[in-house]
Amino acid sequence: MNRTMNGGLFTVVLLGVGTFLVSPVMAENGWTSLFDGKSLSGWIQKNGTATYKIDGDSIVGTTVEKSPNSFLCTAKEYKNFVLEFEVNVDDHLNSGVQIRSKTKEPKGGAKFGRVYGPQVEIEASGTEGAEAGYVYGEATGRGWLTPPDRLKPHKHFKDGQWNKFRVVANGARIQTWINGRMIEDLTDEAIFETHPQGFIGLQVHGIKAGAGPYQVAWRNIRIKELAK
Repeated sequence: MNRTMNGGLFTVVLLGVGTFLVSPVMAENGWTSLFDGKSLSGWIQKNGTATYKIDGDSIVGTTVEKSPNSFLCTAKEYKNFVLEFEVNVDDHLNSGVQIRSKTKEPKGGAKFGRVYGPQVEIEASGTEGAEAGYVYGEATGRGWLTPPDRLKPHKHFKDGQWNKFRVVANGARIQTWINGRMIEDLTDEAIFETHPQGFIGLQVHGIKAGAGPYQVAWRNIRIKELAK
């Protein structure tokens, strides 16, 4: 999502120790870890110049001034799935996780084209609430995929803390939860027609000159593929 952010430096606080799994490794009940806790194996940065590094049991993305939106993307594509992850984001940074996304044709000698597709919004609640958990059409020309009548700010995202997201993408239906609370239940045949499958992408939003740096961290990222 495109938005201008302002504010101070965010310090990632890592709480607890996750179970390290070599990525990708099948876990119990069909779950696969997308992060092995040791490397970014299985991930490719496709846009922007934000940095992604490992800090303890987390992948931490850090903004770079004047960079366009950056995306760390899975090398593998997914169609129908349940995706779970925990995220902690700077209060002043807008972020998101791409699902079933693709890249456009590269321009100007770039290695990868612009990432586009459905995005599950990540942002702090602030004093008035925010749109975390709703579905946005990143670079699709459609803006929010969540209909306007349901796009209501809420405070189910806990600022400055780890928040657990659950995303179920099954056919044209996309459902999202934050900390066990359902946020969105979207059926969008049009986006499913253009994006029936694609990669998962961790977004670090671009920022203007003189802002930041800001950080967003993800941990316990896992996926369970559903029947085709």
